[in-house]
Amino acid sequence: MVKSETLRLNRIFQALSDATRRAILRDLAKREKTVGQIAQPYRMSLAAVSKHLKILEAASLIHKEKRGSFYHLRLNPTAFTSVEQWLGFYQQFWETRLDALKNYLEQE
Repeated sequence: MVKSETLRLNRIFQALSDATRRAILRDLAKREKTVGQIAQPYRMSLAAVSKHLKILEAASLIHKEKRGSFYHLRLNPTAFTSVEQWLGFYQQFWETRLDALKNYLEQE
């Protein structure tokens, strides 16, 4: 179980490591789009955009559905749950540190 969670997080962070993929996710957070609509603002081939989409799909960050002759993609918000949990540990760490800093500064 721990190993599968580690693999999931590795895929997600690898997918999020690229600025183009993060921009695609931002666009899909607004609304569902076709592959062509996603590719439109980028100066790259449709094949290059498709590679980005495959990485996002492998990380389960997006859902792809074929309707007629078009693929429609949408964000999969539940995939971010494991990232949120992982970051939650560090959030507690920094909140403790920031609280200590606040107390120190208030004493000064």
